[in-house]
Amino acid sequence: MHRCSSPCSRPPGDTSRRTVLRAGAAGSAAAAAAPLLSACGGQGGGSGSGGPVTIEMWHGQTDTGRAAIEALVAEFHRTHPGIRVDTGGGVLSDAMLQKVTAALASGSYPDIAYIFGSDLASIARSPKVVDLTDTVRTGPTPWDRFWAPARAAVTVNGRVRAAPALLDSLAVVCNKKIFAAKGVGLPRPGWTWQDFVDTARALTDPGGKVFGTGWPGAADEDTVWRLWPMIWDLGGEVVSADGKGIGFKDSGVKALETVAALAKDRSVYIDPKPGSEQMYQVFLSGRMGMVPTGPWQLPDIVQAKVDHHVVPLPSYSGRPLTISGPDTWTAFDNGSARVAATRTFLTWLMQPAQDVQWDVRAGSLPLSRATQALPEWTRQTRAIDGLTVFTQALETARVRPNNAAYPQISEALGQAITGVLLGRRTPAQALHDCARQADAALLIPR
Repeated sequence: MHRCSSPCSRPPGDTSRRTVLRAGAAGSAAAAAAPLLSACGGQGGGSGSGGPVTIEMWHGQTDTGRAAIEALVAEFHRTHPGIRVDTGGGVLSDAMLQKVTAALASGSYPDIAYIFGSDLASIARSPKVVDLTDTVRTGPTPWDRFWAPARAAVTVNGRVRAAPALLDSLAVVCNKKIFAAKGVGLPRPGWTWQDFVDTARALTDPGGKVFGTGWPGAADEDTVWRLWPMIWDLGGEVVSADGKGIGFKDSGVKALETVAALAKDRSVYIDPKPGSEQMYQVFLSGRMGMVPTGPWQLPDIVQAKVDHHVVPLPSYSGRPLTISGPDTWTAFDNGSARVAATRTFLTWLMQPAQDVQWDVRAGSLPLSRATQALPEWTRQTRAIDGLTVFTQALETARVRPNNAAYPQISEALGQAITGVLLGRRTPAQALHDCARQADAALLIPR
């Protein structure tokens, strides 16, 4: 979402969204990795030099995320002397797709890159992307113990085309002080989108000093992914069953009517810049009553000493439903020795012992139920109020479909949402234009 993924996109030490995370179980993973290490044949960088095999990783992280992944890589080097992971190259995650696309065209690409989940279907069309189906299904943690959104996000046409790197979900974080000052009761699970609109109106200061809520208005993926749970709850889908058009022509209008109601009440802060940093700063400064967001924002909320309350997303139906915007570690084929080393590293990285380190340091949710059961994660949930709401939401979370036309659908819907937020288009007009553009994209052979 940033682009989400998550909902969504940049890791929180980058300039916007969350920080990265991974997984692993050292002892059992090391044992399971032995056959893969043997397959490396002792080739240095895959060249047969007799030294360790070196693989290149473009992790896309800065600050906290960078420190977390580099600490994990250092631990991997200690336990796997036959493989070296070079983390020195690459770019920030928001520019990764363009960087990798250019690298594939030039024939000089990394072994691993951090690819947003919403971009995986497009990049997976390259024959250089490694199929990880057998890797994940033979790993020490059973594949079915990974959360369903993590599995779905890396599966394209029935094959696992990447390893899950980050897992999140959307919920609503409330500023308890603003609710108390306005005499408004805190929302509870099972509330509706009409409740959300009414609450946002009640929390808003007509003078503009306090907004009821916020919504990204840059027409990017961060703008879009927040609408999908509303559309799904109303019975819509991103793509129609026959694949020839969008599947939300009616439900999209109804969802946009909720957005229009917020805009009409002037109870929503519209962040015009990519990354949603201004929206979050308004919340952290005590001038926003509630904000739909993910677990990546909780560390900043705690640091800002905002007395907060976390509640699941509202719905139209009363059924719990949210979105998860997982991002991926996508592997590329640079020869059999490097592919074998890459499989070993990603298998290790996905296991609970490593995953929990990444989650605690970088603000992600556990990739698997096995990680969730670890005492380190239990301590984390006790330390950060509301974190369990995001984890529990994974039970009913959905992900965006891995469709190569998704970026064009998202772009069209982002423009529709922004048009409604700014009062320039009615929901029906905005969705009509969205459908025209998105349907055309779906008809292009890919």
